[in-house]
Parts: sequence; C-alpha cells; structure tokens
Amino acid sequence: MLSNHKLQTTLEEISDISKIGLALYDENGKQVAATFQIETDMRAEVVNFAASMAESQMLSGFHFFKVIAEQEVEYILLARSTNDEAYMVGRLAVCQIRNLIASNREQSDKNNFMQNILLGNMLVVDMYNKAKKLHIEQAKRLVYVIEVDGRKDSVIVEMVKNLFADRNRDFVTELDEQNIILIKDATDLKTEEDALHLAKTIVDNLHAEAMVRVRVGYGNTVNTLQDIAKSYQEAKMALDVGKIFYVEKKVIAYSTLGIGRLIYQLPVNLCKIFIEEIFGDNVPMDLDEETLNTLNKFFENNLNVSETSRQLFVHRNTLVYRIEKIQKSTGLDLRSFDDALTFKIALMVVNYMKYLDSQEY
Repeated sequence: MLSNHKLQTTLEEISDISKIGLALYDENGKQVAATFQIETDMRAEVVNFAASMAESQMLSGFHFFKVIAEQEVEYILLARSTNDEAYMVGRLAVCQIRNLIASNREQSDKNNFMQNILLGNMLVVDMYNKAKKLHIEQAKRLVYVIEVDGRKDSVIVEMVKNLFADRNRDFVTELDEQNIILIKDATDLKTEEDALHLAKTIVDNLHAEAMVRVRVGYGNTVNTLQDIAKSYQEAKMALDVGKIFYVEKKVIAYSTLGIGRLIYQLPVNLCKIFIEEIFGDNVPMDLDEETLNTLNKFFENNLNVSETSRQLFVHRNTLVYRIEKIQKSTGLDLRSFDDALTFKIALMVVNYMKYLDSQEY
C-alpha cells in the first residue's frame, strides 16, 4: 500500500503548479489525501461513482476520476472545478498516482524477493528467473544488520531507506521487530575501511537524527544472489558474538571476530571441561574492574610490562605484582606468551558461558 503521506505530497505538488484543488478517496469513500477542505460529505457520491461503469464524470462542481491499476479501482480522484483545465490536471494526476502504485508494487515485489533470498526460501533457478523479471542485476553485495536498541519503529526504517534512496541497487528490508537489514551494492566499497566507514555512518546518523542507539554487524562481500543469505548469517553472527566478547563496539565485522567466532561455535560441555582444566575450582567469573582493565591493557600492548604500566599510570612493580597475583591463583604466568594466550582464551570462554547462563533466565 502507498503511504498516505506520499499521496498527500504528490497531490500538493500537482496542486501547487496547477492551482487546482485535488482530493483522493478509497473506493469505500474514505478520504486519504486532499489539498483543500471539502465541506460536503462526498462519501455517497464517491462510492456510487466507484461502482459505476464510467472512468470519469462531472458532479457537484468536481471532476471524478478512477485510478485503475491492474484492472482494479484503487482510488477515486476529485478535481475541484468544472472547466477543461481541471479535467486535464485530473487526468495527469491520475497518471502520476498510477505510476506511483506500479512503482510501489514493484518495490514490494523486490522486497519480498530479497526477504526470501535472506531466508533461503528459493531454489537457485527460480532465484535468477525472478531476478531477471524484477530487473535485479548481478553485483557484489554486502549485508549489514542494524540492531536497534529497543523496538524499532517506521521512522527509523524510513531514515535508513532515505540514506540509500538514490541507490537503485541497494535494498532495505525487515525480518523481525528489532533488526533492519541493508543489502548493499558493494561495488564502491573497495576496501575493508570503506565497509567499516559505511557502518559507522549508519550508527552516527541514526544516533544524531533519530536519537536511537544501534549496533551494526556486517558479513563478507559476496558475488552471487544465493550467497546473500551467507553474508546475512555472517552479519547476524557478528552481532551475536559481539554481545559476548566485544560489548563496547557499536560496529562489528564478521571478518574481525577472530577467536570469538570459534568459541561461539563450541559445544557447552567442551567449554566446561576446558575451564575446569585451566582454573579448577578457581574460575574467575567476576573479576574486578581494575584487574580487567589491567589485563586488557597488558594484552593490547603485547605483554609489554613497561608500556602497559605507562598507559595505566602505575609503577612497573605495581603491574608486576598484579600479574604475579593472577599467577598465584591460576598457575599461569601472563608474561609467557603461551600462558597469556591460554588465559585470554579461557577468559573468553568464561564470558561465553556467563552469556549462555543469562539467556536461560
């Protein structure tokens, strides 16, 4: 269905140019748009005209027109005035509305088509036959999933669509109440930095314009229609893994998930066995903020004690004391690469298990 807002805008543009008042009704006589105030209730006249055989007629100081699309009466248009100029303006308005209906239906067909691709509901042969009918060209594409903090509304969806309104090969659609999906033509995204920049632009625009916080996950670039579903699944996984291991990030690329992606796909029983082997009864389920900050900085600086102490504004001996304290409780010396790697992975597994526990409640 065409939005009443779009119909209202169309009538106002035509009326501003022609100086002819226009009003649009559905076939049941309900007004959906108008450029002037009609004092008389026209419901009966509109319904009777809709049921008649005529495509246009003049009645009560108005030209009546049927807007017919695919042999069905979609709307009744009224042009105020009985002169020939009003008749011509009415005909032109009918033509414009009919084109809007056709464009909207084509867009709806494309939207349904892309939704079926994302869900893997189409055979490859049917996919390419349908794409040809809808004039959807083969191209490199990249799927972004935009997760809205809270429940999204139509305004947010329209904002995303407007960001890519002038790009005929981009598609914006929805499959649930929380996420907006952008299927992006990746021809202009030459590098990973380009893809990342676009994701950050989406986050910044929605925060600034709609005052809503979002997280964006995106998959890898694909070359075929059937692989769009793969990029979509990667984008979803990026968001899911990001919630566990990269909470502070607003943009997460599937290609940067690293060890987190591997851990996310491990069986729970295997995770429990691994944690028991590493920590025994001293599983660090709730490390204090100071310890976590120290560990993160230490790992970020490639186990460099001097650089880490400098960035944390603590004495080198203080940092060594913290590291040795962890060694006493776990048996792992974080100054050793192998032990540091084991501890880092073990902490990520612990976070994964905490996440799974939280999902059960």
